[in-house]
Amino acid sequence: MGDARAVVLYIDDDQDCLDGLRVVLEANGYEMIEARSGEEGLAAFRGRRPDLVIVDLMMEEVDSGTEFVKELKLLGADVPIYLLSSVGDSLSVTTDYAALGFAGVFQKPIQTETLLAVLEQKLGA
Repeated sequence: MGDARAVVLYIDDDQDCLDGLRVVLEANGYEMIEARSGEEGLAAFRGRRPDLVIVDLMMEEVDSGTEFVKELKLLGADVPIYLLSSVGDSLSVTTDYAALGFAGVFQKPIQTETLLAVLEQKLGA
């Protein structure tokens, strides 16, 4: 990847999840920006323009992740946005996440191998 590390914005109101994903991402050559709410996430996105976004579905409000992605799309965001949910597997079966603007759904907790495979595919990192 050279000197330019791919940047992942991760939005979750659970600090333990943020810390855990940071360890995985940074150990594998990625840079992580964190936000603890959709509002913080929008500010972080505007300030940094990450290469990929992961957003928790259930944060300060139910479905705040889907509201966040709507706002990102209004900003003209064209980066892959992944929804993180504790109902990930059943959500991907019962919901058209692509119609909501998501590139995919990760089950919480994220499996490291799955995450790294997606990052490799989407970012070529």
